[in-house]
Amino acid sequence: MKYVFATASLLALSLASASTHAQNTSVLTYNDVFNFEVVADPQISPDGATIVYQRRSNSIMKDRAVSSLWRVDYDGDNHRPLMTGDRDYTSARWSPDGTKLAFVASENGKTFLRVLWLANDQVQTLAILETGASDLSWSPNGQHLAFTAFTPAPDIQIDLGLPAKPQGAEWAETALVDESVYYEFDGAGEITPGTPQVYVISSQGGTPHQLTHITDGGAGGLIWAGNSALIYSVGFMESQNFDFRESDLHRVDLNGVETQLTDFPGAEGSPSLSPDGRTLAYLGGPNDHRSNIDANLYVMPVEGGTPREVLSALDKPLNDVVWDPSGRSLWISYDDRGQRVLAQTNMEGRIDVRSRQLGGEIFGRPYTSGDFSISRNGRYAATIADAYDLANVGVGQRGNSTRQITDINSDVFDALTLGRVEEMTWQSSADGLEIQGWIVYPPNFDPNQRYPMILEIHGGPHTAYGPNFSTEVQLMAAAGYVVLYTNPRGSTSYSEAFANEIDKNYPGQDADDLLSGVDSLVARGFIDENRLFVTGGSGGGVLTAWLIGMDQRFAAAAVGKPVINWTSFVLSADIGPMIQPSWFGTMPWDDQENYWRRSPLSLVGNVETPTLVFVGGDDRRTPVHEAEQYYIALQLRDIPSRFVRIPGVGHGIADSRPTRLMQKVSHILTWFEAYDPAKQDTQD
Repeated sequence: MKYVFATASLLALSLASASTHAQNTSVLTYNDVFNFEVVADPQISPDGATIVYQRRSNSIMKDRAVSSLWRVDYDGDNHRPLMTGDRDYTSARWSPDGTKLAFVASENGKTFLRVLWLANDQVQTLAILETGASDLSWSPNGQHLAFTAFTPAPDIQIDLGLPAKPQGAEWAETALVDESVYYEFDGAGEITPGTPQVYVISSQGGTPHQLTHITDGGAGGLIWAGNSALIYSVGFMESQNFDFRESDLHRVDLNGVETQLTDFPGAEGSPSLSPDGRTLAYLGGPNDHRSNIDANLYVMPVEGGTPREVLSALDKPLNDVVWDPSGRSLWISYDDRGQRVLAQTNMEGRIDVRSRQLGGEIFGRPYTSGDFSISRNGRYAATIADAYDLANVGVGQRGNSTRQITDINSDVFDALTLGRVEEMTWQSSADGLEIQGWIVYPPNFDPNQRYPMILEIHGGPHTAYGPNFSTEVQLMAAAGYVVLYTNPRGSTSYSEAFANEIDKNYPGQDADDLLSGVDSLVARGFIDENRLFVTGGSGGGVLTAWLIGMDQRFAAAAVGKPVINWTSFVLSADIGPMIQPSWFGTMPWDDQENYWRRSPLSLVGNVETPTLVFVGGDDRRTPVHEAEQYYIALQLRDIPSRFVRIPGVGHGIADSRPTRLMQKVSHILTWFEAYDPAKQDTQD
């Protein structure tokens, strides 16, 4: 048996000219990944004068992202750090009077809840949080802080009649015992028994008080309802077979008295309370077991009652909702054709778009993203970005356009030339459906020459790429490839019907959408048809394996963290049992023909393409054995293949540590180069 030990090459890679940096000739290297920074969670002060945001940077010594807190005035002045260092500061939240900031600090393996007095920069630790904190928020009078935190529960106790361990004896660890389908989670491993609960603490400090005692499900999406109660959602319940599309809104007062507010089929979450405290807005949707269900916007009386849908004509997936301080409108974000949009809507559903630039919070691939917050005078702060930069702070107000007030990557991007990104649409060969994608061009692109091409396929499958900066794609273009990334049917941000084109039929005609995109790009005349390559991760890994099982045009492929056998996936992945009702509607033992027909493993006998298979060594979302099955099948068929396992990481390889992103891209490009016909001809 032969073992190959590979290291990531840190060679400088050239990038194609971008219109915004056309005067630059410097090249991007893998090492530049450590120089990128990104804005997240911008929080505007109650008076709209100042924004505090989380600034994520990549530490070259620690090989991880470090989060600090920075502030900047609404006009862009007074930009300075607040909390920095070799630790993580997150979840900054303004006190109602704007004089203090609550935040979460992670230091030396411990998590602290702290408050910063802005007048004198004094910091007070309110509590040490053993299991962290989410949904941090102030009460309207500033006297309390509320948050959700995981609360352990007793382990399952089984009397096995075993002898007691003698004092000082070194026995093996006791067995892990589970009695439900939910016992592991990607990135966390074995799940400790327990559930997220609601806590409250005095803003002066003290011991956090547990308000809820949820025994089935967990709390999230926490908001205050006046000074003496909180509203939150409860979902992922064992009684609902851990269906993440089932959740309800609840209310709890400071004495711990709980009241259920909704009980509709489907998910109710992301609550927001009107300024007068009378009307509750939330996002939700009916659970009809389609593979994709977009969130809709509803309003209802806070004490409960019949909800009313506000944006029935939008037909786009909503991400967030916040009441305008006037109480006459709502701020929303939604995805539209690969871009995240910030908008306002009145109670009749009239939409006024404020920005189409939200995004840029993801280092690796060009997925949609974006956060925003609203002040009492109707100003907003948001993460804004484009295809040539990661997220910065943008601000605006009703009726005005968004202004960018930070430029945290100017020291890097102003010295670089990035690959030009161009939108492209085509009609699918399956049925003429319009498909959208983006081309990224290589350095010194000359349309009279012919270039190798990489088709890069997103995961999900119900997610969306867009015109966002992508380190991975830019590195591929830097290596001399034209890169095509696209949103085939099944992608979000178009319509619910478009996303559900693959309902109970994935993979299916989405493969036709992808190959039609390749054909359309080749027809432009600058692609070498003998030098076509394909890669993708997760759902993109599924489709990569599917494509090379049905088409022989690709010179090489890189299949990332795939599902190869739907039966083994449903019966072993952390969320397999939860998605089975929506993606199949039947059990594997009742419909094995359908499960096998849709498994890329069923097509492995057709594969002739040299194939790299890669996966995170601790992946529990698409378990390692899925990649192993495919690799072993390729080996048994004598197909040139290589198996790469990246240790210590689960499903999110590229977003976990900078060097893992580098390893991933370098392994893919090294494999493609090894099977590039032009490179082989040169070597011969």
